Amino acid sequence: QVQLVESGGGLVQAGGSLRLSCAASGRTYSSAHMAWFRQAPGKEREFVAAISGTGGNTVYASSVKGRSTISRDNAKNTVYFEMNSLKSEDTAVYYCAAGFRLWVGTRVTEYALWGQGTQVTVSS
Repeated sequence: QVQLVESGGGLVQAGGSLRLSCAASGRTYSSAHMAWFRQAPGKEREFVAAISGTGGNTVYASSVKGRSTISRDNAKNTVYFEMNSLKSEDTAVYYCAAGFRLWVGTRVTEYALWGQGTQVTVSS
């Protein structure tokens, strides 16, 4: 199994940048697709970005594409999410997730394991 712990959230000014980390434990980490989702108050959890087990395939939501990067270091069992040009609408709890299907999914239901989330607040 894989267990996930996010870190790196906090208060960021609009226009600034953030770097989130997700530390994973478990022998199957390198075979898991990893993703970031976010959930704003009163809204459904939404896909942000995902990366394949080898790191060779990445997928981004249109809302963050071009200003964010998802990456992973399998030697450190860690996946990262970096985003710049932050906007107030990026304010949300950001969740790390692990999936074990054959494809890199973008749906909540395609990910079996979740971290506890880390709050990101963008101030204008």
